[in-house]
Amino acid sequence: MALDEALLDWHSEGLIPPVIRFYEWEPATLSIGYFQQAARDINLATVRDQGLGFVRRPTGGRAVLHEHELTYSIIVTESYPNMPKTVTEAYRVLSEGLLLGFQNLGMEAYFSVPKTEAQQQDLKKPKSAVCFDAPSWYELVVEGKKVAGSAQTRQKGVILQHGAILLKLDLEKLLSVFNFSSEEVKQKMREKLPHKAVAMNTLIDRDVTIDECVTAFKEGFATALDITFEPMVLTTEQLKYVEDIEKRKYANDDWNFKK
Repeated sequence: MALDEALLDWHSEGLIPPVIRFYEWEPATLSIGYFQQAARDINLATVRDQGLGFVRRPTGGRAVLHEHELTYSIIVTESYPNMPKTVTEAYRVLSEGLLLGFQNLGMEAYFSVPKTEAQQQDLKKPKSAVCFDAPSWYELVVEGKKVAGSAQTRQKGVILQHGAILLKLDLEKLLSVFNFSSEEVKQKMREKLPHKAVAMNTLIDRDVTIDECVTAFKEGFATALDITFEPMVLTTEQLKYVEDIEKRKYANDDWNFKK
């Protein structure tokens, strides 16, 4: 998270071009959205007992258990050519690369757009702290099920969009880290989530590797955004900048558990 914030800072100052970054998590980590209340939504004892990492993202959205997935981040100025001003339209443009990435892996993917007033209200007032509980505007759906969830923040004239691309999903482990008002509510979520949050390895008849995903989605973003990638390697000075942000914020309980 500190590196994503650093990339945002450097891009806002014109020191680096737009960035697309792919990464995994070690150990498996629960990240919560910027506006979430950890003590209310999360079973912190279970997070601790299972040896999971825990961090508050700079982006919005709901909690995500990062395990068996490919995570991406996009850092680009709001003034980038043809970048829409509204959040939902910017999601659509930036997520076009994801759409093509899934297609590159041989899957049928499309954008979820709420059609009814009830669906729109569900998005405005989410019923759960679980990220994959309901598709959002322009989020990707494969065979009617949400596969990639995204969250966004805008700071210093720069858009930072995070997304999680699920390869596998441990449903019971996911459910175990959330607080539910009753066992009945938890059971309803247990029954509902398999129809909405599905890992790609359950959608096709072969295992997809992380390397395959990186190649597929990298090509997808390159085509969708009409860009050419160049690798970026951090300097010693840049690494120190990232470490300073980490110590000040993302490795600090004052940030992670703030109300």
